[in-house]
Amino acid sequence: MTTALTSGINISIDCSYEDRFSNPENELFMFSYKIEIENKNEFPIQLLRRHWHIIDSTTQSREVDGEGVIGEQPIILPGESFAYRSSCDFRTDTGKMCGYYIMENLETNEKFEVEIPEFLLMVPHKLN
Repeated sequence: MTTALTSGINISIDCSYEDRFSNPENELFMFSYKIEIENKNEFPIQLLRRHWHIIDSTTQSREVDGEGVIGEQPIILPGESFAYRSSCDFRTDTGKMCGYYIMENLETNEKFEVEIPEFLLMVPHKLN
């Protein structure tokens, strides 16, 4: 599990290889990940946007930018958390992702950036 704390927001990431949705012969490697966003601040926040950097082992890079996550812009109260699952495909058996969320302090309307720490996505047999 990968974690990072930025501006009172703790991000935890757990990922896995999805063998049943992958097709290595056709250069398709599917990975899923679960992200938990915990608000350790004394004020409510809202996740407004996400920005991802996605890089495979050939250093081919792509970026994804958009509103919210999985079609939602969740409000997270102090001491509470929001978790979601998503997935990403690669043309290689190893890759990595990182990025940031744009959050809003709902008491002051101030927007701030929260780091999504870099995490590695790797087919399990690569670890042996």
